[in-house]
Amino acid sequence: MIGTTISAQNYGIEGPTLTPNALGLVYEGAIEKNMDGQVNIHRVNYKVEGIDVVANVYTPAGYDKAGSYPAVVVAHPNGGSKDQVAGLYAQRLAEAGFITFAFDARYQGESGGEPRRTDKPASRIGDIRGAIDYIQNYPGVDPDRIGAFGICGGGGYTFAAAQPDKRIKAVATLSMFNTGDVRRNGYMRAQTGNILERLHKASDARKSEASGATPEVSGFADMSIEEARKIKVDLYREGFFYYAVTHKAPTAPGSYLVSSLTDMMAWDANDHADLIDQPLLIIAGEKADSRYMAEESFQKAVNAKDKELYIVPGATHIQTYYIKEYVDDISSKVISFFGSKL
Repeated sequence: MIGTTISAQNYGIEGPTLTPNALGLVYEGAIEKNMDGQVNIHRVNYKVEGIDVVANVYTPAGYDKAGSYPAVVVAHPNGGSKDQVAGLYAQRLAEAGFITFAFDARYQGESGGEPRRTDKPASRIGDIRGAIDYIQNYPGVDPDRIGAFGICGGGGYTFAAAQPDKRIKAVATLSMFNTGDVRRNGYMRAQTGNILERLHKASDARKSEASGATPEVSGFADMSIEEARKIKVDLYREGFFYYAVTHKAPTAPGSYLVSSLTDMMAWDANDHADLIDQPLLIIAGEKADSRYMAEESFQKAVNAKDKELYIVPGATHIQTYYIKEYVDDISSKVISFFGSKL
């Protein structure tokens, strides 16, 4: 059962510290068990390009297999899982009458794929398309009313997936993180002077990996709490405590393989932003140091005539994952958006 184990305020952030419940969920207000007349959760398995994927389908109260429901697929952040913030917003949308789908990316979470912690744009975009392949055939889903919602890195990948895939009838992102831009240029463009040097190191990591060495990991893997407190960048400091302390899930290590950089650094979520003509909602925290990425993607989606950039007052990037007042505000916005566009 989810519960407060220690006060997160001990770590300089708000909110409780949670443990996974019986369903593996790690977010406030998570479903504890399926009950008649309530939102229910259904664990499913399927394959994307021959690799096993594990996902949770959330069905609304009074769900009727013979009905006709709009559906939304929800993509989790880099290093995250379906059981954290992706599940939180999937549940909120299901409470509003949608069938929702939170899945673990291949090579991550409970899904298959080796080596673990691989995070490549082509795979992550393929995961979103594979999720649509699955959910469009789920009992009760109207295949002409499917939306996509991505969070953080999942937001950047969802933004890219929607560019050519017009099965996605409406697209929303929260705290969008353009993985390619950040891995190439550094967060807030702080590493533009050593791009080629880092690419050489990433190539060396893949060379070692291919020779049988243990894959090299980047991210929160070996950081201590004391080191994390000293991080000046809000996203990375608060992200450490979200993934490693307050909402820790065994399937979400908050890290990626250095070898993945050879793919990530040569990609950008905005490369074909002009292909988006679907309704578009981009949400970012007012105080998020990642806000520039949301604003840039919004501007580059020049053919999305029906688009909105919504700024959450007072919120940082990670706070949009769990602070109740922000979650309530964002949920209301996303429900209204998909409700009117699907």
